[in-house]
Amino acid sequence: MCKKEKYEAELQEFTAFVKRYNHDQIYPHTVECAFEALSDWSMFHTISEVKSWFLSKKENSSMVVENIALKDVKGRLIDDKTGDVYHKSRDFFVIHGIRVSSDTRERGRGWDQPIVEQVGYDGGLLGLIRKRFFGIPHYLCEAKEEPGNYGKVQISPALQATFANLKQSHGGRKPRFSDLFINKDSNEAIKVLFDSWLAEDGGRLHLKRNRGIMIEVPENYEIDIPNDNFIWLSLYQIKQLMKEDAWINPHIRGILAHV
Repeated sequence: MCKKEKYEAELQEFTAFVKRYNHDQIYPHTVECAFEALSDWSMFHTISEVKSWFLSKKENSSMVVENIALKDVKGRLIDDKTGDVYHKSRDFFVIHGIRVSSDTRERGRGWDQPIVEQVGYDGGLLGLIRKRFFGIPHYLCEAKEEPGNYGKVQISPALQATFANLKQSHGGRKPRFSDLFINKDSNEAIKVLFDSWLAEDGGRLHLKRNRGIMIEVPENYEIDIPNDNFIWLSLYQIKQLMKEDAWINPHIRGILAHV
């Protein structure tokens, strides 16, 4: 029995077993995702190979992050009256102050603090792509560098972008795979598995939320992988990598929380 046949047979058996516990309000793919998470069905890499790939990405990261004075940050404007810090495009984020009144927190009374606010409160897109290879689901992830990441590199969804990035307010290229998510409703080949606003850290980010989306494309749908920072992982592998020290970023966790 080939791997595809084994997967289909065991999935059918698992589905029949849990059917009595299945409720109408779950996502249609929840049962299969539960099955996927039990064993490693990857058609590409063992978990050991994935770990070696990721460690190599961390070790060979070219990103250098240096702490500098906020007033010396290039491309930022400081408002003379308020002290707020803006991007020169007046897009992306602004840093300003807030005064909090509360008698329910640890301090027992209010406090002042700086907070990061996204211009326009329009959030961003966090997109995970699911695709079957020989009938077995895989998820496209990226070893992505971010300057504030613990460990510098973390495994992220295929798309992770603010709407300012999507509008190319930074003057750079459009984020990869963004068209799949922006045009998902007009593309008959795309099946939307999850689409919802997800909350972000309200202690540091002011009214911040992101749109978490998981789509599935047909097995014969061509996905152009631009470089080896991207990798197709099984759901089992993603869950196993959550055991490591901050390897999986919060955006993948947020999208997959629904299953």
